[in-house]
Amino acid sequence: MPLFVLGLNHTTAPLALRERVAFAPTELTHVLPNLQKTVNAQAQIALLSTCNRAEVYAILDNEQDLATAAQRIQQWLADYHSVPLNDLKAHTYVLFGSQATAHAFSVASGMDSMVLGEPQILGQMKQAIRLAHSAGTSGTGLQQWFDKSFAVAKEVRTLTEISAHSVSMAAASVKLARQVFESFANLNVLLVGAGEMMEVVAAHMAAQTPASLTVANRSLENAHELLTPYPHLNTHVLRLAELPEQLHRFDVVITCTASTLPIIGQGMVEAALKLRRHRPVVMVDLGVPRDIEVAVSKLSDVYLYTVDDLSSIVQHNSAQRTAALAKAQTIVDFHVGQFSLERSRRQYAPQIQHFRSHIDAIRQQEISHAMRAFKNAEHISAAQLEAAIQQMSRRFMNKVLHQPTIGLRSDHPATRDAWQTATRTWLNDTSEQ
Repeated sequence: MPLFVLGLNHTTAPLALRERVAFAPTELTHVLPNLQKTVNAQAQIALLSTCNRAEVYAILDNEQDLATAAQRIQQWLADYHSVPLNDLKAHTYVLFGSQATAHAFSVASGMDSMVLGEPQILGQMKQAIRLAHSAGTSGTGLQQWFDKSFAVAKEVRTLTEISAHSVSMAAASVKLARQVFESFANLNVLLVGAGEMMEVVAAHMAAQTPASLTVANRSLENAHELLTPYPHLNTHVLRLAELPEQLHRFDVVITCTASTLPIIGQGMVEAALKLRRHRPVVMVDLGVPRDIEVAVSKLSDVYLYTVDDLSSIVQHNSAQRTAALAKAQTIVDFHVGQFSLERSRRQYAPQIQHFRSHIDAIRQQEISHAMRAFKNAEHISAAQLEAAIQQMSRRFMNKVLHQPTIGLRSDHPATRDAWQTATRTWLNDTSEQ
């Protein structure tokens, strides 16, 4: 049952394509069974969709299905998202076996992220396997693969400094704002969204002690919860429906929502700029798909940045990062080999169990036979006991070796060679113990 990964990420595909193939979490329980049927009803499948990647993780029935599965998944993605198939193929990667294993370990460890070592991806992978389980497309093999990825990620983060030399998207957003505004003391900051990413953003923004910190969200309860750790700040909450009337109040706007359509449009920003009398505004769109219309970037006095624009900022401390990444890669490589060995052993577990059960059945049969022989005997001499044990052991040996003997004497060369290899290995192993 080969492992398989097909996907695209921030290194292989532009933002415009990534946002077109992104999935909202609410879609996945419906999407996964449909994708499973497209590939193979017996396939185990999970789908990871984040702002920087969209990947299908699968375990297939056999290696002959790999090329067909890749074609079917690419066609399915193209049809589902109305993306030209050739555009999709040009930016996707397909990984099998140990390469797929290594990729999953690297992704979970933050080694394949735009922000090296960022922790959010681990939670996103855990959510991906939970959703696959809920949708009924997971299985023992896929769960073991993801569980091993999480264990490797924990080891990488514990034994290396992969997270110590990286700048998060949130920190990069602060740097971008500082390029326009010297101080946050007089700035009004707006966060649109209240998810996990915005928790990190809020912490970084709060550290700058802005004049005010506001969260706009569909759920005011979640917005209030996001601001709870900062009672010392001037904080407010807004409903998303209030954005058109309130947008002009803010100097820094950072967005990250699960919306499939832009929340802030060109017209809304143009109206806000007029009320601001064209004072500059920094807008950072961390959403994929984008939360802010692309046309906003063409407006004067607006400094709009997307996740791809932040890449040059998050790439720093190259020497420390390279050393941490090299050590992390060593850990991943070791566990790829270990996991392959574990899978190989599990693959033959049913066969081994069947073999042991078969031999045990013969053993039980011979014990029963010997017990019947002495059922009515009141006194058994040592000689009689020895003779009975000898007879039982010979019968047991003959039954166990019956099939190998027939195989070694077979008229079919392939059968005979297979049994010769098996018995030669068996005898050599025994002689070395």
